[in-house]
Amino acid sequence: QVQLVESGGGLVQPGGSLRLSCGASLITFSIYHMNWYRQAPGKQRELVATLTSGSSPNYADSVKGRFTIFRDNAKNTVYLQMNNLKPEDKAVYLCNAVNTRVAGRQYWGQGTQVTVTS
Repeated sequence: QVQLVESGGGLVQPGGSLRLSCGASLITFSIYHMNWYRQAPGKQRELVATLTSGSSPNYADSVKGRFTIFRDNAKNTVYLQMNNLKPEDKAVYLCNAVNTRVAGRQYWGQGTQVTVTS
């Protein structure tokens, strides 16, 4: 069974940093477009960062210059480095894998909570 497992969330003060990880099992990781989304209470799910192997990453305007997405295909893992965190970054962060060769095939992790508060 395909699994995406996020880790690295937690509580941090404004201006702090966290690194999220998403490990994938039972997929050919390199052919998946990897995304990080976030969901805050009462708000729509927001696409934060995307990365396809061999392509440049893309970011939501709200996180540009602060967040970095990168992947290690050998470890079947995608990361989200989050710096200069702000209270408005508080959300559940979810990993999403989209197959680039089979339309409609995608997987979601269960999410990891990020809380930014002083």
